[in-house]
Amino acid sequence: MTRLAGTVRSPVAQFLAAGLLVLVVLLVVTNALAGRAAREEALSDAGATTEVLARSVAERSLPRGLVTGEPGAVDRFDHQVRTRLVTDQVRRVKIWNREGRIVWSDEARLFGEDFALDEEELDVLDHGGTDAEVSDLAEPENRYERDGGSLVEVYTRIESPEGEPLLFEAYFDADEIQERQAELVAPFRTITVGSLLLVLVLATSLLWVLTRRLTRAAVERERLLVAAADASDAERRRIARDLHDGVVQDLAGTSFALSALARRPGDPAEREQLLDATTSLRSSMRSLRSLLVEIHPPGLGADDLEAALHDLTAGAADLGVEVAISVAGLGGVPDDTVALVWRVAQEATRNALRHARARRLEVTVVRPGAEVVLTVSDDGVGFDPAAAGDGSFGLRGLASLARDHGGRLDVVSSVGSGTTVRLEVGA
Repeated sequence: MTRLAGTVRSPVAQFLAAGLLVLVVLLVVTNALAGRAAREEALSDAGATTEVLARSVAERSLPRGLVTGEPGAVDRFDHQVRTRLVTDQVRRVKIWNREGRIVWSDEARLFGEDFALDEEELDVLDHGGTDAEVSDLAEPENRYERDGGSLVEVYTRIESPEGEPLLFEAYFDADEIQERQAELVAPFRTITVGSLLLVLVLATSLLWVLTRRLTRAAVERERLLVAAADASDAERRRIARDLHDGVVQDLAGTSFALSALARRPGDPAEREQLLDATTSLRSSMRSLRSLLVEIHPPGLGADDLEAALHDLTAGAADLGVEVAISVAGLGGVPDDTVALVWRVAQEATRNALRHARARRLEVTVVRPGAEVVLTVSDDGVGFDPAAAGDGSFGLRGLASLARDHGGRLDVVSSVGSGTTVRLEVGA
């Protein structure tokens, strides 16, 4: 399931999916446009065929008397042109006069019948040109064409030897026109599909290569960041160890020695000086121990957090700040969650001790349910969060870090009313 989710989030997979969707849309649109253009071209071919039959065959062979229905004229015309007008492409031919009478047709039963002409047909009679439409086989004049499937009728104007305009109408098989349409569309469809697929393949390949390079660069960058962080952590651990094993031990030894000297009988003034020096050394040791914790906190776990917080605030007494620390219910909390709680507590207590001018500082860590809740409160001068804006870069960065862990960091403060920093993060 995780691999599937990663595949779905892959830029290559997303681009390929989007490309296929665009390909389908383009195919549908281009197929519709090409089909429309091909149909117009096929109808244009049918119109051209009609024009040739009307001008080169029918009009040149029209005898006088055909428009008046003279039997001899009809028979001569029928004998001369029937086989040339009705071909494999043309299913039916009709010649009409302006009154709507069929003066000739390859279907002899239509001779002399009268039907109303529509506006398009009359317009062609008056102005010439060519028009085409799907035949309505329900019309009476088309009753003899109903058994042959769908037809397309194309009509144009010709003139009789008497100078009377006539409507020449040819009927084409609609299936043959569709076949012609398909023949016209097929090459364009092949070119369109092939070109789009080629572009999609090339673009996908290029994106895959670029993604691989970016992924390798990101992995290398992450490796370097981890190495730098490890090196920094090792250096801070070395400094903390050297200070603890050297300076702190020396200060502790000096403090014990001065205490021993101060207990010996002697000049009260010297004893007082020794006691002051001992007190100063112990204060320096507490400050140094807090500094060591800031430089490199211990390997924190749920059981070590309370002791680490006490070490962190060891120097508060020298500032006249009363500190209350309470940690409860952290059994089983992951180390990364404990580390986040520690980092937020470190930043919040540092700000309180340096800037708040507080008299009391409370640090509590509890787990009331599925979340660990850290609260750092002081009774100091406070501040206006709106006026501070983005000035508190430390807390702003911690808020982002909390969000990355699925938690939330809130800072509540007002001028003269102290500050409360609250972290909620899943356990």
